[in-house]
Amino acid sequence: MDARPDTTRLFLALWPDPAVRDALRAWRDAWTWPRGASPVHTDKLHVTLHFLGDLPTARLAELADGFAVPFSPFALRFERGALWHNGIAVLEPSEEPPGLLDLHARLSQALVGLGLQPEARTYRPHVTMARRAKGAEVPAGGAAVDWQVDRYVLVASRGGSYTVLRDYLIPSA
Repeated sequence: MDARPDTTRLFLALWPDPAVRDALRAWRDAWTWPRGASPVHTDKLHVTLHFLGDLPTARLAELADGFAVPFSPFALRFERGALWHNGIAVLEPSEEPPGLLDLHARLSQALVGLGLQPEARTYRPHVTMARRAKGAEVPAGGAAVDWQVDRYVLVASRGGSYTVLRDYLIPSA
């Protein structure tokens, strides 16, 4: 269901560069999908930091500015496919680096500062490979995806397409 015209569905995410996106696609394509599974399109592969939901479009500029938080670059490594109980096929990191958890926490504080409520459930970083994937065959292994994270993005989701609204890049020294 689309958001009302005066709202925009938003999320904050780690957005892969082309090389990382290709490596994620290779992992997605290594799965054996059951009939009815819905693999995520290559240009939509990402790591959600915070799902924000439908928010007033009139607040977009304020929100985009408010989500700018300081953070340090970090390395993220994906090398484990998993099938979650709800039929979501994911690629999970081998560990949760402190830099990722710090960025997530800083963005949680920014949300609160903007009068928004962060999700209550425990953060589980992952890349969604497919939905409705119950019964999928998880690949035995694949090449590790090493991702040097130096940015995150604010994304609008509308009618099944994603648009990056703001790119929060660490400036080069």
